[in-house]
Amino acid sequence: MTTIPADIHIAYGDLPEGWELQKLKFFATVRTSNVDKNFSEEEIPVGLCNYTDVYYNDRILPSMDFMQGSATAAEIRKFRLQSGQVIITKDSEGWDDIGIPALVAEDMPDVLCGYHLAIFDPTDKLDGNYLSWLCRSPPLNNQFKTAANGVTRFGLGQHSMKNAYIALPPIKTQRNIADFLDEKTARIDALIEKKRALLARLAEKRQALITQAVTKGLDPHTPMKSSGLDWLGEIPEHWKVRRLRFLMACSTVNGLYKPKDQFDDSGIPFIQMGEAFRSESFQGGTEDRVLATQEEVKKWGLREGDFLIARRSLVFDGSGKSVRIEKTTEPHLFESSMIRVRIKNPKKYSRFLSYYFQSQVGRAFFLAITKQVTISGIDSQQLKNIPALLPPEDEAYDISNFLLETERRFREIAHQVEKSIVRLKEYRNALVTAVVTGESLPK
Repeated sequence: MTTIPADIHIAYGDLPEGWELQKLKFFATVRTSNVDKNFSEEEIPVGLCNYTDVYYNDRILPSMDFMQGSATAAEIRKFRLQSGQVIITKDSEGWDDIGIPALVAEDMPDVLCGYHLAIFDPTDKLDGNYLSWLCRSPPLNNQFKTAANGVTRFGLGQHSMKNAYIALPPIKTQRNIADFLDEKTARIDALIEKKRALLARLAEKRQALITQAVTKGLDPHTPMKSSGLDWLGEIPEHWKVRRLRFLMACSTVNGLYKPKDQFDDSGIPFIQMGEAFRSESFQGGTEDRVLATQEEVKKWGLREGDFLIARRSLVFDGSGKSVRIEKTTEPHLFESSMIRVRIKNPKKYSRFLSYYFQSQVGRAFFLAITKQVTISGIDSQQLKNIPALLPPEDEAYDISNFLLETERRFREIAHQVEKSIVRLKEYRNALVTAVVTGESLPK
């Protein structure tokens, strides 16, 4: 008789009477797919269920938009999708993405399991839907994660999958558990989606309020005039429209390129794109530091009130994003994918312009000058010609303060909604684990 490891007993806890701890290989066939994405005219055309189809879906359905590929007749016989199968992610760049499951809901003879995935084909003593829920629970999923090998990329072998331990109740109980979790988690997921929709509406309202404030002001009764620009429409009569170059204290500066041999923990903080645009303001702190001369610090250093503009981006919407530099405790440099804009009178207008750049109008002006090539980008000369609005100093200050307070309230609401989503996810995970291990069975 095989001795079950102590850590497996601890993970599953005390199982109900009639349940067993058994290795998966005795109740399911385990296969890893070798069907790649290459199309060959010598092979048979098929649909491919790929990594993202599994990763982002609990169920694989015929209505999904599968990638088109090709396969041999032998591959089709071996890897075609059949109702009740469970497909899991077996390879990933992160160990925490190993073992993500999806249930095959219907027979799909013309769709195959693609590369980086494994198929579990349950016997008549193991319900596929129950197995898919079990794969999501820590007692089984953690076995997959800890068995995955790798450093920069992780992979899970067939031996580890076959010899993973599963909690095996009678088949009728398995089906009752699966039906119960289908219903309960659907309710939880619907509630989570409602809260995510609320976050999206909050973001839309925030954007609309910013746009209204920086283009129309705070007084709804103020006289208006034509801005002369279609995207701006009417603006307050006493405001001015100026090209950005007339507000700048000096010319734009493209970021600094530093080779890897100049990265050093004793150097100057070096801002990368991902660090700059985590929010609309940057308050210091970087992962990388570089060696730099005084001349480089003088030319590429940042001051409070400066802006960094995304000069290029892999996605169109990322180009022209802006971040305002807050006061930092030490000099910071910035990398070559960004442009520095330094304006006159930053204490008076920098925060107002930050909101203007974030507004729907400001983003439209930035995207209008973005070149749509493989890597989207903007030109410094075109950047200087972007129209900017200029209210009187006191009014710009009042608008900035109003938007600061408005954002504070929005952040508080969003934070509470996000916390409730986290709690719902935790409850969902705890419910799945409690039910598939028999700790709390459906009545």
